[in-house]
Amino acid sequence: MHTLLPALLAIGAAMLMALGTVLRQRASRADGRITGRWWIGALVAFGGFALQAVALGLGAVLLVQPLIVLSVLFALPIDHLLNGVAVTARQWLWGVLLAAGVGAFVVFARPVPARIGPQWWILVLVVSLLLGGLAAVLVYAERSPRAPRALIYGTVAGALFGIVAVLIHSIGQDWQHPTRVLVHPPLYMVAVAGLAAVYCQQRAFAAGRVQASFPAMTVAEPIVAMVLGMAVLGEKLNRHTWATAVSLLGLALMVTGVLRLSRLSAAKTRQSEARAAETG
Repeated sequence: MHTLLPALLAIGAAMLMALGTVLRQRASRADGRITGRWWIGALVAFGGFALQAVALGLGAVLLVQPLIVLSVLFALPIDHLLNGVAVTARQWLWGVLLAAGVGAFVVFARPVPARIGPQWWILVLVVSLLLGGLAAVLVYAERSPRAPRALIYGTVAGALFGIVAVLIHSIGQDWQHPTRVLVHPPLYMVAVAGLAAVYCQQRAFAAGRVQASFPAMTVAEPIVAMVLGMAVLGEKLNRHTWATAVSLLGLALMVTGVLRLSRLSAAKTRQSEARAAETG
């Protein structure tokens, strides 16, 4: 149960996050204004985040975060149903390969939660440095006229969500001691990083189509979370060499699947815009 329940919660979170993302992107305006439909998408996405938080409190970061990547796959049929965007055979192929990569990683990595113990200050220090670096990236995105803002904001948002996931996991280890949680900085860093992530996500949606930001966002989140989980929290992959190799191949396939889906969606979007310009 230490893996089954968190896995099911993570898959449910991925579904809600995909639905919330499509709804918010559809309702986002270039001038940054927030509409009523955007709030509906935000509530749905918050439900996904809540499920993810519970999953992180019960399971390892290395288990939960790769499953969240499935939101890219779930976004395909949702985008089709809500926006009428056709899903091609190549997209379904890469979607299946993406799911296979996630499955291979989860099954063969066999991650288990690791307690951070008294070393929480290391997490605070590392996260502080990361937040400073991400802030510098955002300054570049704002000042450079040639910066691909949708991609940059999407990547930064994903990195921030990955940081939030690790912080939530570390807090969840002490849920039985609420007074200890209240005096630890990670609790308040969650609020700062979470608000910054939502802001960057919204800026990414307003700066371009979902295909330009959502895949980068989805890849950056688990990568950052898993690196921090292993480097700071002490989580480890399966000790058997062959199992580790298979899990890493699954991780590579997962990332490749997201990137390929991004390119296919972007190419289809350009073709649609070209047809609309010809007929208009």
